Amino acid sequence: MTRRTKTLIAAIVIVFFWLPFYALFIMGLARHVLPGAPWYVALLFYAVAGSFWIVPIGLSLPWMYREPAKAEMKNRT
Repeated sequence: MTRRTKTLIAAIVIVFFWLPFYALFIMGLARHVLPGAPWYVALLFYAVAGSFWIVPIGLSLPWMYREPAKAEMKNRT
C-alpha cells in the first residue's frame, strides 16, 4: 500500500470515526464527572481530555509514513 493510500485511510478513520467517538465519549464523561466540581478540576479535565485525543493519531503516524515493503514494490513493476 502506498503512503498516499495509507494517509487517505488514516484521514478518513480519524475524521469520521475517531474524533466523533472521542468527542461524544468525553462529553458523556464530563457530564458525570464535572457537575459541582471546582473550576480547577474542570480546567484539568479539559486540559487532559483536549490533549489525549492526539495520542492514537500519533501512534498511527509510523504506520502511515512507513515505506512500502520491497516485495510490494516488485509486484508493481
